[in-house]
Amino acid sequence: MREKMLRGELYDPQDIELSLARVRARDLCQDLNATRESDAELRRRILKELLGSGGDDVWLQPPFYCDYGFNILLGKNCFFNFNCVVLDICEVKVGDFVFVGPAVQIYTAMHPMNAMLRRKQEFGKPVEIGSDVWIGGGAIINPGVRIGSRSVIGSGSVVTRDIPEGVFAAGNPCRVIRPVEEARQH
Repeated sequence: MREKMLRGELYDPQDIELSLARVRARDLCQDLNATRESDAELRRRILKELLGSGGDDVWLQPPFYCDYGFNILLGKNCFFNFNCVVLDICEVKVGDFVFVGPAVQIYTAMHPMNAMLRRKQEFGKPVEIGSDVWIGGGAIINPGVRIGSRSVIGSGSVVTRDIPEGVFAAGNPCRVIRPVEEARQH
């Protein structure tokens, strides 16, 4: 089932291997969320065990929640602020130097429109975020979305489709507002 899940095919989320993997991730998240700010070494060990990559230099402020953890692949020097949720049934690839604001939610999980099928199966679509992206607080990144490098997503946005490189995008649904001017100071 794990391979079907990662390929974005319909799969049974109650599969024993997947159920045990979720328990593992949630236990690790609970351990992480119980740490104190002065427990930097313990946090680092937990993140290295939880995440697929990037646990060695991510700055992540608890609380943090995810489904599996091993499908979260972070580049160098990423920052996740308080209260982020990543539903990582498919891969979530994040580039280098990405800033994720508080209460951001990244979803890869999807459910069939057919009610009978939805009772026993689900599927997903991966999310990819380029390097040097800033995602404002409270934004929601939906399954299958790609956000281009150097883009900025406004707070509270609901990203339902791909966002190109080097733009400021915001709203519900999120849309491109203007190019990001690199020479601008703020």
